[in-house]
Amino acid sequence: ANHEIPHDDVEQTIDMGNALGWLRETNASLSVGGRLVSGVLVLRAVARGLRKHTKLNALWQGGDAVPSEEIHVGLAVSLRGGGLVAPALRNTDQGSLSDLMARMTDVVARARAGALRSSEMTSATITLTSLGERGVESVTPIIFPPQVAIVGCGATAERPWVIAGQVVVRPLMHVTLGADHRVSNGHEGSRFLSTLDRLLQEPEKL
Repeated sequence: ANHEIPHDDVEQTIDMGNALGWLRETNASLSVGGRLVSGVLVLRAVARGLRKHTKLNALWQGGDAVPSEEIHVGLAVSLRGGGLVAPALRNTDQGSLSDLMARMTDVVARARAGALRSSEMTSATITLTSLGERGVESVTPIIFPPQVAIVGCGATAERPWVIAGQVVVRPLMHVTLGADHRVSNGHEGSRFLSTLDRLLQEPEKL
């Protein structure tokens, strides 16, 4: 894919303080099995962002990008024996966060058990990959054909950040959007990342 698709990569650092604070408050009232993780917020925010930036939610078919009316985010999952799969979470922009969390947990477990359905392997309209659990600061991902975009996230870690002219310590996450330059450009990509940032600043609305 990296040889056949002209990748256009844009990057942005997102302050995850609001998101993590909301998670702490929300999880305090939930059972251990029902608690949310930050990854589900990113997953939902990516999906909601695609409602506005529809060029990125498309499939390359017959020499052109065909927009998808539905948003099915593929979640990159590393397999214990090596390799990588990216099963789709259908209609990722819909439903409750608790429901999405349950579906995400289920699909990861089935991916590692080799129990995915064929439809889950072919229906993704964009992919989210995260190496945060490995401590990686940033990732430049490669698009999964026939998709035309992919989002990569690094670890959320406390780093210096400037707010109102003052240097403070904030939990920051580095995000990269890789997009097919035949379909979109850096301007569109930067607008998508700005939308993603805005959505993660208001986690209660996700």
